[in-house]
Formats: sequence, structure tokens, C-alpha cells
Amino acid sequence: MIKLALISEGVNTWPVYVAQALGFWKNAGAEVDLTITGSSIQQLDALKKGGFDIGFQQVDHIVRGVEQGADLFIFMGQSHAPELSLIVSKDIISISDLKGKNIVVDDARTGYSLLLKKLFEQNGINESDTHFKNVGGSRERFDAMKNGEGSACFINPPFDRNLIDAGLKSLGASGDFFPTYPGPIAAARRAWVREHKTEFIAFIRGFNRAYAWLQDSANQAAAVQLLPARLNMTADAAARALARVFSRPRPQVTDEGVRQVMDLVWASEKYAATKGSPNKYMDLSYLREAGE
Repeated sequence: MIKLALISEGVNTWPVYVAQALGFWKNAGAEVDLTITGSSIQQLDALKKGGFDIGFQQVDHIVRGVEQGADLFIFMGQSHAPELSLIVSKDIISISDLKGKNIVVDDARTGYSLLLKKLFEQNGINESDTHFKNVGGSRERFDAMKNGEGSACFINPPFDRNLIDAGLKSLGASGDFFPTYPGPIAAARRAWVREHKTEFIAFIRGFNRAYAWLQDSANQAAAVQLLPARLNMTADAAARALARVFSRPRPQVTDEGVRQVMDLVWASEKYAATKGSPNKYMDLSYLREAGE
């Protein structure tokens, strides 16, 4: 049984629902137990310690973990960078208005919090000028913003649209601010993979088949029925998301993308060591062996 961990749910986890519902993992030879953790830090800690076998994380989590001695590596891209909206409260007109405000995040040291800090810096706001409030994944950020606990957050569909419907507004999307930043990836422990290679390859193959199934226009009607059952999303919105997200080529892990993240992590953590090769954090040979 492979223990898979997701931080939160959204359009980018659609292949997971497909692989489960249509038996792609089981048919490939993998039994998968899914957990939604709601916290990137707790998930990463459990992944490092063996509480989970595979985690869908952000690249910076793996870079930071490896630098701290973890036996982790990236083995494939999970999804394109999500279209995170910068959702703000009614009183905010521009990014500069967020100076001195509470910013709702998963964790201030990781993931898209690093991009928020860079975005604020580009708009004249130093990290010390705001307060980053750690609340957790998408659902937790949604609840915090709706309850007035923060003035801004990065959040993915459909949570962003639901917040706008509740009277908040968007100042733009992460793709507008950082068009080449990499999306979430799949990671595992090298030691675990060596001991469970057959299951591991089966996991990749099942995920690949689910992704390809979503990219096939002949499956649109069936695909659209799967998403609203997992998310608070209408069938029409799901159809639009399917066309928008899965009409694109499969996301790839690249040296350039990993280097972008390394730069952010080095700046955030103030590492003194010279940055090495992206290959320190990734091994795509299993993806190739699985037939991708």
C-alpha cells in the first residue's frame, strides 16, 4: 500500500480523483491510500520520517529538505503552477496597500509564501512590513479570509472565485506575476523507492494514464462529473477548468525551474554554501522507465 499525501485539493489534483475512480492505479499494480494533510510543513516532516511514501509538494520543500539532510527527490511534475489568485479584502486597492496587514499563508517559509514575499518586495514592501499568518492549505486559507483574519492570500480555484462571490476581490494571478515559476511536483524517499520500485513504477504509470485520460476530449463529460463531487464547483466551471488546464502539455520538471526555486530558497534561508546542480534534488529516470 502506497501512502500518498496531498496538502490540499483543487483542479490540479484532478488526476488523483481519476486514478482512484477509474482504477488506473489498481490496474497498473499499485494500491494507494490518500491523505489530505492541510499543512505543507507537517506533510513534509511526515514524508521525511516515513509517515508517507509519496508527497505532492512544492519544489522548495524538497530543496530545503535535502539541504537539511533528508533522503528526498523529485521524480515527476504533478501539475502546472496553479493559477493562484491574489485575493484581498475590500479595503485593498493595490499591492502597496498591504503594508502592515495580515497575510494568510500555508507557512511563511515555504511554497508560494516565498513568491508573495518577492512580489511584495517588488512593490516596495519589506518582509518586516507585513505579518504572515500560518493557517494551512487552501480550505484553511479560504476560511481565514472569509472570517476576516487576513487582508490577502494566494489561493487556487475554486476557492478564489468563492471568495470573490463573498465580496472580496483579486489583484491578479500568480501566473501574471511569475509566468515561468514551476508548479507542484511529486517526491519520495530514495531508500523507500529502492525497496518498492515495482509499486513505485506502477504508481507513476497509473498517474500518467489518469493525466492522459483527462487530456482526451472524448472523456470530457465523464471528467466533469468527477470534480464537483470532490470540490465545491459547478459542472460548467469544471468544464472550463478542464479545457484550461489539461489542454496544455504535461508539466515537466526542468533544470531552469528548479534553479529558480533554489535562488528563492537560498535568499530566504540565507544559505552560505554555493548552490550546486538541480540534479541533487531530482531523478527523472523512474518517469522514463514508466514510459513517459
